[in-house]
Amino acid sequence: MGRRGRKNSSAPIASSSSSSSSSSSLVPETLKEMASDPEFQNTSTRLKAFGQKALTREEAKKRRRALENVGVNESFASYIETNKGSALERQLPPSILQVNIGIYCNQACSHCHVESSPLRVEETMSRETRERVEFILEKSEGVTTLDVTGGAPELAPEFRNLVRNARKMKGDALKIIDRCNLTVFYEPGQEDLGAFLKEHDVTVVASLPCYSEANTDKQRGRGVFERSIDALKELNALGYGIEGTGRTLDLMYNPGGAFLPPEQSKLEVAYKSELKEAYGIEFSNLFTLTNMPIKRFADFLHREKKTEEYMKLLVDNFNVSAAENVMCRDVVSIKWDGSLYDCDFNQQLDIGLLGAKAPKTVFDVESVEDIVGLKIASDNHCFGCTAGSGSSCGGAIA
Repeated sequence: MGRRGRKNSSAPIASSSSSSSSSSSLVPETLKEMASDPEFQNTSTRLKAFGQKALTREEAKKRRRALENVGVNESFASYIETNKGSALERQLPPSILQVNIGIYCNQACSHCHVESSPLRVEETMSRETRERVEFILEKSEGVTTLDVTGGAPELAPEFRNLVRNARKMKGDALKIIDRCNLTVFYEPGQEDLGAFLKEHDVTVVASLPCYSEANTDKQRGRGVFERSIDALKELNALGYGIEGTGRTLDLMYNPGGAFLPPEQSKLEVAYKSELKEAYGIEFSNLFTLTNMPIKRFADFLHREKKTEEYMKLLVDNFNVSAAENVMCRDVVSIKWDGSLYDCDFNQQLDIGLLGAKAPKTVFDVESVEDIVGLKIASDNHCFGCTAGSGSSCGGAIA
């Protein structure tokens, strides 16, 4: 087994300042909400009592029972083939290198599949692991996109080093994505974040689950919408999202409950109209993302007794065209500690690459070509990617 990335002692520490304005850290408010939220406290208590692996197994069993109750008794991989879809296997090298650089975040969103929060300080990529990721990127000629996510990736100590070195190494041939929560712009030390992203031609994919303040703050925390709007205005001022500048600013929508996203193209029109009229904000594209029935959203479904209802919704809307384009066919996902996965969702469930001889970490491979031929690991949560128009980190896929 390869070496694991070390926990980084230089991880960000929560600011002690507190303010409702967008010019101060959101961390104190997030910690206050977490401390007073019985759902967070219950999850924390169960995590300490049983451990993450036991809770993940329990979650998978609930999904399996729900599927059995609606008549689905076969695996997701088998279900695809039964419905005339292609087998889940890596026929070509992936073109997207997705790096979850750290779990620390200044927010703690109710539907976060990563379960990020200001409490996840230690789980961040080390210099050694970051350098190995860069080595793989250099050796992988077919990789055209570096997709950096988190947590709040910008708060990881190695974020800027990775972006800076990747751009220097690959030049304009590489698309670099920063998956940004927007409120990070107002964390200490991030005053020049916009200028840094512009300098290194980074595409910004920003989370904004609704153009209404009430709905956004309900899902993402008090004060998030105000800060998000201010950050979008800053990005517009730098040319992001403005037609003709070449600086891409995409927004990401996910539903606020147990339902599928609306049609992506129609929702984009509504977003553009509302944000332009109300705030003068422009952006490039809107992506819709289905809530995956894992982690915090799985907890929500269980509390509301909607697990079976939601799994039935996903199965009833299974789309074989979406199954042909699921992101795991063209992505390799790297955890902050260097572990390898087929996608970010599998990463959070610790479902590694499939096969006894499959590489476990970045220290076991020279390039992404080394995983060609492997079958893609899947489980019952994967129905979330194939429902309706499909779902991926790049939005609808069918």
